[in-house]
Amino acid sequence: MSVNMAKTIQEERWRWVGPIISKEMKLVDVAKICPHSERSLKRWKKAYEKKGMAGLIPQSTQPKHQPNETPIRLKEEVLSLRKKTGLCAAKLHWKLEKEGLSIPTRTIGKIIKNEGLTRKYRVKKIKYKYLRAERENGEVVEIDVKHVPGPIQGHKYYQYTAIDTASRWRHLEVFDEECSFHSVEFLKIVMARFPHPIKAIKTDNHSTFTNYYLGSNKRSDLVVKEIHTLDAFCAEHDITHYLIDKGKPAQNGTVERSHREDEEKFYQQNKFKDQNELKKKIRVWNEYYNNLEHCGLNGRTPNEMLGFKVTEVGA
Repeated sequence: MSVNMAKTIQEERWRWVGPIISKEMKLVDVAKICPHSERSLKRWKKAYEKKGMAGLIPQSTQPKHQPNETPIRLKEEVLSLRKKTGLCAAKLHWKLEKEGLSIPTRTIGKIIKNEGLTRKYRVKKIKYKYLRAERENGEVVEIDVKHVPGPIQGHKYYQYTAIDTASRWRHLEVFDEECSFHSVEFLKIVMARFPHPIKAIKTDNHSTFTNYYLGSNKRSDLVVKEIHTLDAFCAEHDITHYLIDKGKPAQNGTVERSHREDEEKFYQQNKFKDQNELKKKIRVWNEYYNNLEHCGLNGRTPNEMLGFKVTEVGA
């Protein structure tokens, strides 16, 4: 004897309610062998008597009215800010809180998800607990160079980036050449603007920052013939210069992550007529970045971490 398995929830419910409706078995007897509760059987029987087979189709359990539902005005504010900035739920919560609108992070997340504004390809990741090493401001500053996409008036430009790994405060400068001279000049500008002494910098192994890996600059005993200009400047100002391992850009992850932000939210959304417009817009963008709430700072901004006064973007 073969038994056909139910293919839908409706068929599964009818499989147990049917004998009761046809009076082949009593409800109490079915409840003894049924994997579902007696309460469910009574509910299904009542639904069948009221609507027939349609009553056995599962209905949504989501409440049709919620007395504590977020007002439409606040939902529109959340959606408008999400579409404009692309910030996550936590950052939207912190930003709205500063404007006097207190909306829980989970509520914001649900509003974004229900509107279909979340990334479709995202999957739930395993979360690991890391012990974050507490650093002082200026303890390590990561420096890197990003090529400005495309030529501007036929010229190539380079964005020098410095970001403090403790406060996430950063500074950007644009130069028309990628060289060791500009590396030193850039570090001088950062030292003048950063309110704390810089104890160490971390860079990749490009010739802009070091000549350690240039074979032509080493003796037979692997001793460097001539010290790099940036290393000489660091030694003069008692700054330690760390180099990441070859082919391991993740070791400079803080500045690499900020470069991704630059690409997605600045360069892909702006066009520049000339170098002056590029420098003007990049100053406004950098000020916006330093006034942006960071998850790694528990909702504080880089300027707040350093005690700077928050300024209006573009001022």
